[in-house]
Amino acid sequence: HRISTTEVESALVSHHNVAEAAVVGANDPTTGQGIVAFVILRGTADGEDSTAALRDHVAAEIGPIAKPKRVLVVPELPKTRSGKIMRRLLRDIAEGRATGDTSTLADASVMELISAGLRDRADD
Repeated sequence: HRISTTEVESALVSHHNVAEAAVVGANDPTTGQGIVAFVILRGTADGEDSTAALRDHVAAEIGPIAKPKRVLVVPELPKTRSGKIMRRLLRDIAEGRATGDTSTLADASVMELISAGLRDRADD
């Protein structure tokens, strides 16, 4: 199936707990490619409770085939100075690779925040 990242992002942002979202396709041993979503939650929303709810929300909005394999709550998304989300870097993180060139990021510390947050969750 061909699923648009924009379509999945729109479904995620339509949830009342999501402030911003970015979606990438990442290699998956079972399906070839799986959907990985990076979301910024609004205000007091809790990440642990929200990830399952967000997966279910996407399934209800688009269909079960579009349900993300993983939903990762992040403090910020990596953006260029012009405000574009650098999905290439998110794909690197989703696939467990070292991130590539980050020289065009508006705030290079964002990648360290995302990586640190993912490491903290892996330690739980």
